[in-house]
Amino acid sequence: MYHNLELREKVIDDVENKGSVTKASRIFGVSRASIYRWLTRENLKPTIVKYRHRKLNWSALYRDVIENPDDKLIERANKFGVTVPAISYAFKRMKITRKKTVTL
Repeated sequence: MYHNLELREKVIDDVENKGSVTKASRIFGVSRASIYRWLTRENLKPTIVKYRHRKLNWSALYRDVIENPDDKLIERANKFGVTVPAISYAFKRMKITRKKTVTL
């Protein structure tokens, strides 16, 4: 959960003046673990993750599906270096369903 900078500063000030992490956590409604983490940090500003590194490139996966439609999920997972559930999740998000054979 995100706590703003002002609250963090108040909590740290209260802990440094009164010295009780447990009381400060009860007063401000913040977990003790968060307070201990804030005490060890030099800068109290929250860290912002700009983007997450994705291991699986969906466009390359789509090209692979077009080029090799008969590959199994496990073969694709080994090819891209990810798990089978990662491939399955990507297929679901890309709206790629399993190959269906037409019977007459």
